[in-house]
Amino acid sequence: MQNIAVIGAGTMGNGIAHVFAQNGFKVHLIDISQTSLDKAIATIGNNLDRMLAKDKITAQIKSETLAKITTFTSIAEGAKGMDLVVEAATENQNLKLDIFKQLDAICNAKTILATNTSSISITQIAAATERPEKVIGMHFMNPVPVMQLVEIIRGYNTSDETTKSVMSLSKKLGKTPTEVNDYPGFVANRILMPMINEAIETLYNNVAGVNEIDTVMKLGMAHPMGPLQLADFIGLDVCFSILNVMYNGFKNPKYAPCPLLVNMVMAGKLGVKSGEGFYDYSDSKKAEKVAAQFR
Repeated sequence: MQNIAVIGAGTMGNGIAHVFAQNGFKVHLIDISQTSLDKAIATIGNNLDRMLAKDKITAQIKSETLAKITTFTSIAEGAKGMDLVVEAATENQNLKLDIFKQLDAICNAKTILATNTSSISITQIAAATERPEKVIGMHFMNPVPVMQLVEIIRGYNTSDETTKSVMSLSKKLGKTPTEVNDYPGFVANRILMPMINEAIETLYNNVAGVNEIDTVMKLGMAHPMGPLQLADFIGLDVCFSILNVMYNGFKNPKYAPCPLLVNMVMAGKLGVKSGEGFYDYSDSKKAEKVAAQFR
């Protein structure tokens, strides 16, 4: 596989495109918004500059990486003829099902269709296609250029051949692929989201304040970022969505979103993306400085 399409030019999509291009793959980055595509290319360029400043890459690698990426505003044009398509659109089930229906009609029979979903059933997404054996989950971690793990999720009908191909491909990206089965939240979010939710419950029950909760987890458990700050960077709306997927999938009240999280999402306080969550990010330079620590 040498030709890769990535659908979605947001944080995850541009990171995935960056990693594939830097490792020599031809990448088609697809988004309905040209503005989002332009912003994604600028972000990739800035991240490459950061790597260049740290002597992790050369100026030639930066130039070659950017040259490997072509942008498209049409799925039909961008996904046609690709060996692998990685969907990294918004974590919305209906949107993903619609995208996979389109991809199934556009792509040739050999194309593997992957989704970067962090919680939605791979089996359900695959059922929207006529090739469920070639549908798989590739859950990259944020920030993609830095984080080593890729959660490889097998749907009920995902073939051994597809799984082996994607595991091998992930290793070529310098990542560590880990195979898991298709259950709500998979492994990463099945463990992470209840921890974040419990931290929010702890705040909601007035056991301790925001800084105190995060300090305990950073210093006591050696976490690089406290759970409330991490929730802000993930996006409180994303945390809310993932918890609901697990709550609906398992019917277990331990996955029910904390009322404080529900209210914050309804109020539009989504974390870094909205400028306010558990912390204040109205100073964009300060927010960027914090985020840079984890790149």
